[in-house]
Amino acid sequence: MDSASDMDWHAARAALEWQLELGADECIADAPVDRFAAEIEAREAKAAPVAAAPVAGQAVTAVEQDPVQEAERAAAGAATLEQLREAMAAFDLCDLRHGARNLVFCDGVPGAKVMIVGEAPGRDEDRQGKPFVGRAGQLLDKMLAAIGLSRSENVYITNVLPWRPPQNRDPRPAEIAMIKPFLARHIALADPDLLLIVGNISCNALLGKTGITRLRGHWAEAEGRPAIPTFHPAYLLRQPQAKREAWADMLALSARLRALK
Repeated sequence: MDSASDMDWHAARAALEWQLELGADECIADAPVDRFAAEIEAREAKAAPVAAAPVAGQAVTAVEQDPVQEAERAAAGAATLEQLREAMAAFDLCDLRHGARNLVFCDGVPGAKVMIVGEAPGRDEDRQGKPFVGRAGQLLDKMLAAIGLSRSENVYITNVLPWRPPQNRDPRPAEIAMIKPFLARHIALADPDLLLIVGNISCNALLGKTGITRLRGHWAEAEGRPAIPTFHPAYLLRQPQAKREAWADMLALSARLRALK
């Protein structure tokens, strides 16, 4: 028999009061609890179709929400960028929004000839509500400035996902699929001449392909517009030897942009 079971009621209460004075005011389970999984389960239970009382002679059919169809409907109803932002903020079928601080919609100049599509917000982006504001964003700004571009003058920036995934994990295919209608509408409303696709996840979402090392530097078409993939600045921070190739991509973008004038 352990010492805890030998305590009388008064001794046990005194021990608990002592722990409260030390600040131990919350029970801790023997095993960790995945709060994200609990949130998902709660949402799935809430979204589960509720069977209506059957009418005599009438068959009962369950109705489930299709996140992609709901996203397509919401995106199609947005006639302006501001309406699209509001539609995305109101879209509650993506669980990522519940673990994020802010909706990261865009930065830069709407209507610019160049639109950059990144992957997903990181910690700094989630805090500030803008894409590419951390160390990777600072490097991106330097890359743009080297070819005469700036988010404050002639570049528009967004991400595939508007919410930060937990612990900066890669977005899941289902998450990309349900947000892609918003991305397509975003590109249509921003109406750029050229797309700079930044990172492997962005290539997957817009080109249906992965393998950024192979894809980078080659012009393709995404959402009916010329698009060139390149390395994500975060990758360049980890692999600085790839900056030469990224610079070649920026020069190709600059040359294509001059040809439009």
